Amino acid sequence: MGLLDSILGRSKPVRPDLDQLFAVPSAALTLQAATGFTPTGLGSVCFAGVEGGAFARVRQDVRDLLDADTGRGGIPVEFSRDDYGYTWLLAGHAPDDTAGLVNDLHAVNTLLQDGGFGPQLLCSLIGFRDPQGRSLALVYLYKRGTFYPFAPVPGGGEKRDSQLELQVRAVLGDDLRVEGDLARWFPVWGAPGI
Repeated sequence: MGLLDSILGRSKPVRPDLDQLFAVPSAALTLQAATGFTPTGLGSVCFAGVEGGAFARVRQDVRDLLDADTGRGGIPVEFSRDDYGYTWLLAGHAPDDTAGLVNDLHAVNTLLQDGGFGPQLLCSLIGFRDPQGRSLALVYLYKRGTFYPFAPVPGGGEKRDSQLELQVRAVLGDDLRVEGDLARWFPVWGAPGI
C-alpha cells in the first residue's frame, strides 16, 4: 500500500483464506454447547454466474466431484438461481458430518478459484437449527475472509433475529474470524441451506 492510498483512506482488501472454513466444525461444537443450535447437514455456495465453456466445465467438475458418492447414499448436489441472478449450489451431508460438508464447500470454492472464477465467489454458508425450530446460518464472506451469523425470524417474512445474531457473534468470537462491520452482515433471504 502506497502513500497515496494512505492519504485517500484506501486499504488493501483482506486476502480470502478458504481454509477458514475448516474452523466451522469446531465452532459448531461451541455453538451447540452455548446455544443449542446443531448443524442441519446443509450448506451452500453463492457465486455470480458466468456464461461460457470454461465455466460450464468447472460447474460440471463440481457436480461430478460432489455427486461421486450418491450411489452409496450420498445427497446429490443441487444448483439454483435466486431472484438477483446469483447461482447457489446446495450440498448436503448427515447432520453429524459437519467436517464432510465443510470439505465439500471448500472443494467447490477451490475449484471455482483455481478455474479463474474466484472473483465470482460471494459467500458460503452452513445451516443450523435449534430445538425450537429457529434457523441460523454461519455465512463466510469470500472477499472479506470473515464469518457472520444470519438468523431469520421463523415465519416472520424478511425479519432477522438481531439479538440472536449478536449472541452468536459473542459465542464464536474465539472460534471464527467474525466480521466486525455489522453493515456487511447481509441478509441472505431464501438461501438454500437455511
